[in-house]
Amino acid sequence: MPRKPQFEREDARLVGGLLRDLRRAAGFRAVKDAAAAEGSPAARQTIYAYERGGLCPSLPQFLELVEFYALKAPAADPAIRHMAIAAIHRALALPMYHVRSALELIERLQPEPSRARRRGGAASEDEEG
Repeated sequence: MPRKPQFEREDARLVGGLLRDLRRAAGFRAVKDAAAAEGSPAARQTIYAYERGGLCPSLPQFLELVEFYALKAPAADPAIRHMAIAAIHRALALPMYHVRSALELIERLQPEPSRARRRGGAASEDEEG
């Protein structure tokens, strides 16, 4: 069974919109300017594809772009950090990144707490209070 990442078109458009808003807030009016900036983690065609929703970035790719726009762009301003945090939070909730599924699996994998054993029939201090 192939493990090609699957995504919903609407999720891809949402992620693209988040990236577009961050790019603009970072002072890049055009995708070509963002791609040409020193340290840009993606090519122009890739950024276009992400922003249009035709290609969905992997979670590491998404995070690299968010970090670039919020921290490394020439016009990055502290207010963009708040936008970046909101964008990351929103993206992590999408089914395509499987974070929620991973958290649900962690929940299912957690063992039930063991019950305290009594020694000699006397209640321990924890059980008295």
